[in-house]
Amino acid sequence: MTMIQAFRSLRKLPLAACMVLGVAACDQTETDAENQIYQPTFAAGAKDTERTYVLGVHPLHNPERLFEIFNPLAVYLGQKIPGTSFKIEASRSYAAYDKKLYAGKFDFSLPNPFQTVNSLKHGYRVFGKMGDDQNFRGIILVRKDSGIKKMSDLKGKAVSFPAPTALAATMMPQFYMQKNGLEVMKDIEVRYVGSQESSIMNAYLGNTAAGVTWPPPWNLLSEERPELKAEMYPIWETDPLPNNGLVVRDDISPELVAKVSKVIFSLHEDKAGQAILSSMGLSTFEAANNETYQPVINFLEEFSREVRPLEKSW
Repeated sequence: MTMIQAFRSLRKLPLAACMVLGVAACDQTETDAENQIYQPTFAAGAKDTERTYVLGVHPLHNPERLFEIFNPLAVYLGQKIPGTSFKIEASRSYAAYDKKLYAGKFDFSLPNPFQTVNSLKHGYRVFGKMGDDQNFRGIILVRKDSGIKKMSDLKGKAVSFPAPTALAATMMPQFYMQKNGLEVMKDIEVRYVGSQESSIMNAYLGNTAAGVTWPPPWNLLSEERPELKAEMYPIWETDPLPNNGLVVRDDISPELVAKVSKVIFSLHEDKAGQAILSSMGLSTFEAANNETYQPVINFLEEFSREVRPLEKSW
């Protein structure tokens, strides 16, 4: 059973009846997931005379959920910009997304801030970002019956994270743990489980003592499954950094970038756009540039010194 099939089952069946499926999904490794291809059905309507632009979105969610949330934006862009169509490309893992981004496979992309600063050396530039920076923070979830009360209670225990390159949901919480008394790479068993949902479910099912994510995936999943919120809570949260970036490949015309920017930055001004933003748990997109992400570079430098070395490409 694939991770998508497992989580589709989790949404359809009572949670208590899906424990085995949840465990199977949570045990899916990032390497295994890279070898699977997610192929959604894209919205019809592109004409032969239109150029289709690929909008790659980093693994904010599992691919099926990500497509459901972001495909309306692709359709909306095509409707608002004559002569164009857009399609969403979702990746099953951070590693798979990174490979495509750094190879220049996307025309436009929504990377996390770590991937954003790395993309600048791979033929991209920043033109915008998600708003609501206060939500770009890591949260560390535990079960209410876990007995975890202070950071030292995690020593010797397993903690689930989505992926090594997840900034809000991995690096920022690891830095927080390091600053609050844990030698992250020695004191805990670090488990990279491939997705935000898997990280949460590992902790819920007792596979790990804590599960790390960031607010949007936690809010979405816990709204669908109130049992999660009833039995888990965020015991710690990190300080925020600038939210996910919007980048464009350098060979895309400035005229098109201006049109895309106008549409995306005005989503909050009409009902259709507001519905798109609401599904993302977002109030607005906003203009940005490469310099917007200097605080992220500063964080990465400190993280690399104090927690674990990162391959420097920014």
